[in-house]
Amino acid sequence: MQLPARLGKYELQQFLGGGMSHVYRAFDTIIGRTVAVKILTEEAARDQEARERFLDEARLAAKVTHENVISIYDFGADPQMGLFMVMEFLQGEDLRSAIKAGHTGDLSTKLKIALQTARALEFIHTHRIIHRDIKPENIHVNPNGSVKLMDFGIARSEDFSRTQPGYAFGTPYYMAPEQVRGEKLTTQVDVYAFGILLYELMLGQKPFTGDKVDTIFYSILNVPLNTQPLAEAGIPEPVMALVSQCTAKLPTERPQGFAPVIAEIERLMGQPAAVPAKPAASAKSATAAAAVEEEPAEPKSSRGMLIGIVCAAVLVIGAGAWFLTRGKPAEDTTASKSATTELAKTLTTPTGTMVLVPAGEFQFGQDKQRVSLPAYYVDQTEVTNQAYGQFCQTTGHALPEGFAQARPDLPVVNVTVQDAKDFAKWAGKRLPNAFEWEKAARGTDGRTYPWGEEADVTKANVGTTELQPAQSFSAGASPCGALQMVGNVWEFVDMHRQPPSDTRRFQVMKPPPKADEPWYMIRGESAGEPLAKEVLWDSYAVPERWKDGFIGFRCVKDAK
Repeated sequence: MQLPARLGKYELQQFLGGGMSHVYRAFDTIIGRTVAVKILTEEAARDQEARERFLDEARLAAKVTHENVISIYDFGADPQMGLFMVMEFLQGEDLRSAIKAGHTGDLSTKLKIALQTARALEFIHTHRIIHRDIKPENIHVNPNGSVKLMDFGIARSEDFSRTQPGYAFGTPYYMAPEQVRGEKLTTQVDVYAFGILLYELMLGQKPFTGDKVDTIFYSILNVPLNTQPLAEAGIPEPVMALVSQCTAKLPTERPQGFAPVIAEIERLMGQPAAVPAKPAASAKSATAAAAVEEEPAEPKSSRGMLIGIVCAAVLVIGAGAWFLTRGKPAEDTTASKSATTELAKTLTTPTGTMVLVPAGEFQFGQDKQRVSLPAYYVDQTEVTNQAYGQFCQTTGHALPEGFAQARPDLPVVNVTVQDAKDFAKWAGKRLPNAFEWEKAARGTDGRTYPWGEEADVTKANVGTTELQPAQSFSAGASPCGALQMVGNVWEFVDMHRQPPSDTRRFQVMKPPPKADEPWYMIRGESAGEPLAKEVLWDSYAVPERWKDGFIGFRCVKDAK
C-alpha cells in the first residue's frame, strides 16, 4: 500500500515484511509511541481457518503479560484493511539472525538468552498455553540483551475446542517425537523444542540435518541426539546434559516443565567460570580425572599395603574361578553370537506371513538419500478380509462398510487409519513409517519399481479399477518378497502429511475436513490409477477420518 497510510489512530510508516500477514512499523497518534501493526492479507482473510488462527494468536498473546513475552496492545477489524493486531515494536534482531552474525556472545550471554526464553515459556504454560513453534526465528533479542518470545500463530490453549489431537503443526527441525507421530500434545513439546534451540544456540547449527521432511522426522523419531559436537566445541558437560534431558524421546524422561530447566540454568550461571569438557574425553572420564586430581596424596607405606591386599584378593578370586571351571570346554562365543543375530527370512503369524527386511542402508526418496534402518518384518501381502474379519470377530470391532465376506482373499478396504492401527495393535504389529514402507517396496538400490526399472504393467494391478487377491502378481514382488507394494490398494503409512492443494474430493465427509485436523500419508497407488514413475517415492494425503474402497494397509513388526 501507499505509505504513510492510516488505520484508525495508527499511522503506518514502514513495511517490515510478512507472508499471510503484513507487518508495518507504525505510530500510535494518541499515546505517542511506535508500535508494530500486523494486518491479515486479503487472500488469507478469505480462508476461515486463517482468520480464526489470526484471532487466536491475538487472544492468546493478549492473555499474558511478561517481560520476556511480546506485548499485544490492541486488535480489531478495519472496514478497509480487515483484521489487524497492534504489538510492541521490537528493536534488535531475532535469534536466528543473531546466531548467524555471531552476536550471541560468550557462554554466559548464551545462558542468559536461554534463561529468559525458559522463563517466558514457563509463564505461558501457567496460562495453559502451548506455544508449539519454538525456534530461533520466534525469539527476539534486543540490543540490551532482553529476550522476547514472539509469534503465537499456531499456539494453542489446552482447553481450546478446536485443538485436534494428532495435529502436527510446527517447524520440522524443532518438533518433538510425539508431535511428529500426531499424538495429543502437552507442554512437553515446548521443552523438547527448547532443548533443540539450546543446542543450536550453543553450537550455531542444528543437531539434525536434511532437506526432506521425512528424513528429519526419521531422525527425530529414531536417532539419539549426538552431543559430541558440543563437547568438541568446549561446551561444559552440565549444559550438554541439559540438552540431552530436554530432547529425550519420551516426554516423561524430559524435565517436567520449565521450573527444573530454569533452576539448572540459574545454577550454572551462579557457578564460577565453567571448565569446558575436554573433547578427547567422555563425560565419565572427565569426571573421573577431576576426582583423581582432587584426591589427597596417601602415605607411600599405606598405598603399598593396599596394593598388596588387592593383588592377593585378585589371586584368590582367580584361583577360585579356575577351580570352578576346570575341565569345562571353552564356550564358542562366535557361534553363540551368530546364533543370536541370525534372523529367519520369513515369520509366520496368525494374520499372515511376514518377510524380513534386513538391517542396513537404502536409497530413500526422489533424491535417493542414504538412510539406515534396523531389521524388521513386513506383511508379505496387504491385510486381507479374512485376517480383518478375524480381528472384528474377536474384538467386537465393527466390520467395514460393504465388507466382502465372500472374498476373504481380497485386501480389506473402507477402513480408517485408526481402524488399521487398532488391527495392528491386536495382531502384535504396527503400521510402517514412510522409511520402512519404502525400503520394503524398493530394496536397497533405489530402483524405480519393486521389480526393477522397467515400467511393466503386467507385474502390478494398476489401471484396472478392480481389486485382485492379495497373493496375486508374484512376478512383481519387491526384493524382500513383499507382494503388491504397487497397485491393488493404496496403503496407510503412520506419518502425517500436509493436506493436498485440492481437497474437493473430501468435501463429501460430514463434517468436511479442516486444514488443522490430522492428515495421513498413503503410498503405492491402487488399481484405480495408471502406473506412475514416482510411485515408490511419492505419496498422497487423506484425512484421518477418511475411508475408501481403494485404500487398505499392511503391517510391520520389529525383528527381535
